[in-house]
Amino acid sequence: MKLWAGLIAVLLAACVAAEAPAAPDTPPQIVAEAPPVEATPEPVRAPAPTTLSIACAGAFTQGGVALCRTLPGAAVSVDGAEAGAADGDGWAVIGFTREHGASARVVASAQGATVAQSYDIAPREFDIQRVDGLPPQTVTPTDPAVLARIQREAVLKRAGWDSFAPIQGWLEGFIIPVEGGRVSGRWGNQRVLNGVPASPHFGYDIAAPAGTPIRAPAEGVITLAQPDMHYEGGLVFIDHGQGLITMYLHMSRIDVGVGDTVDQGQVIGAIGSSGRATGPHLCWRMKWRERQLDPSVAIEGLALARAELLTAR
Repeated sequence: MKLWAGLIAVLLAACVAAEAPAAPDTPPQIVAEAPPVEATPEPVRAPAPTTLSIACAGAFTQGGVALCRTLPGAAVSVDGAEAGAADGDGWAVIGFTREHGASARVVASAQGATVAQSYDIAPREFDIQRVDGLPPQTVTPTDPAVLARIQREAVLKRAGWDSFAPIQGWLEGFIIPVEGGRVSGRWGNQRVLNGVPASPHFGYDIAAPAGTPIRAPAEGVITLAQPDMHYEGGLVFIDHGQGLITMYLHMSRIDVGVGDTVDQGQVIGAIGSSGRATGPHLCWRMKWRERQLDPSVAIEGLALARAELLTAR
């Protein structure tokens, strides 16, 4: 016990020796309080026009898409072709084909009056893309059974394209549907399949391992979900409103059904190599009122349209 008592005494002495001497008394410092942080207010959305006018913004390029703001209900046309009517908030979607000329004239009409704006359309250069090793019946089909199947599937696709959901999915902008993929094919390239010249490739190809999730680029309604189409393999259509349809080809898995509503970023299925494909990838397409558009330029184009037209000035 005496030994333990001695050790404790030594330790206590060491602790006391190690302590720094007390600091002299100093007057208390007054710390100024930081001003309260004000929350960033939400941007004020511009109200719908109350008089007839037309303003458009977006991707003014061949294959591009843009948004216009005009009087709600006004009839809209592009280069003389009907483009529907502005919705209840005055929004209208417009698009430009691969072969569109150097300018586009957008007209809005209502109550016997007409206004118009012209926009320069940037030209693009397209490469020639050669794809070999495809099954012959997916390039130049001759089998009567295959031809009959193609006709049946054309009816299904037509129904999906004819949808006009009363939503504004395009207004939130688009995100890329596959994260971490590699661009393996550009939109608009001239195709040569098995040595045979074909129509231009109206898809934006993103290569990634089979099973990689595919996400909805924006809010929409599923108008087609077929697991085994002749050309496209697993195929999904999303209607984002006003006839703007995005398509997802060669899927290995489909997680949605016709009539489902999807949110931006929601997984709709997975990458595969079904249908006319030589490896796992997503062929991402977009169509508006029979016009084939480039979904890749919609990402920046719709963001520009939001920035210019959505908020009050």
